[in-house]
Amino acid sequence: MTSPPPSSAAAGPTVALFVTCLADLFRPTAAFAALRLLERAGCTVTVPPRQTCCGQPAFTNGDRDLARDQAWFMVEALEAELVDYVVAPSGSCASHIRHHYPALLEHDPDMVKRARHLSKKTYELTSFLVDILGWTDVEARLDATVTYHDTCSGLRELGIHDQPRALLAKVAGLDVKELSAPEECCGFGGSFTLKYPEISGRMVTDKAENIEATGADMILGGDMGCLLNIAGMLKRRGSAVQVRHVAEVLAGMTDGPAIGEPSENR
Repeated sequence: MTSPPPSSAAAGPTVALFVTCLADLFRPTAAFAALRLLERAGCTVTVPPRQTCCGQPAFTNGDRDLARDQAWFMVEALEAELVDYVVAPSGSCASHIRHHYPALLEHDPDMVKRARHLSKKTYELTSFLVDILGWTDVEARLDATVTYHDTCSGLRELGIHDQPRALLAKVAGLDVKELSAPEECCGFGGSFTLKYPEISGRMVTDKAENIEATGADMILGGDMGCLLNIAGMLKRRGSAVQVRHVAEVLAGMTDGPAIGEPSENR
């Protein structure tokens, strides 16, 4: 994703948008939607050109050396932007930076200090908009019924629950139906879905059934890993339910194909 020039008109905080691997590779629309929302909220936004993977996959698979190297690189890449905040359209990536970077870099007194500083100013998108900026002035309309999946990292590690719902409540024409078990894991869990496919498959099947039971047109969430997993199961079931990142609805960017649908350019 190419960084836009910083907006000189914004009077709010400066923000570095951490795009994340999955948004960059599989759903750039989610990152562009996040950018649009941040600018609407009055932020001056940059997209750090040297950003890369936050290191969460290596960390969760026990490769601490690689996770440490990636954390080191990301601290330097994001620090170079000299911004007030770092914001990601992902609870899992934001949580990894906030909760694990200081511990990974504790062997170096200077770097651990820098990691702690970075961790304190890194936020998931909806929590940043609502909790830090106090912004819910969503200028979007969507005549649809949606339901929402609370991701494990966002909910359990960052306390994200009410924030996306507060923003969705401001979308004109939108009807939000709650899942019967919105807080249950979808079964993705990074490599968990590869190591334990039968358990993961049962979990995402349960999630898909709960989604369909709401009668919603669309399922939303804040983490691309979960959304890709859910989209795959819904497609295998022949479901008509669309899957989108919550930022797309909030930014009014729902004209393109949903997650898991073929691109119109192909």
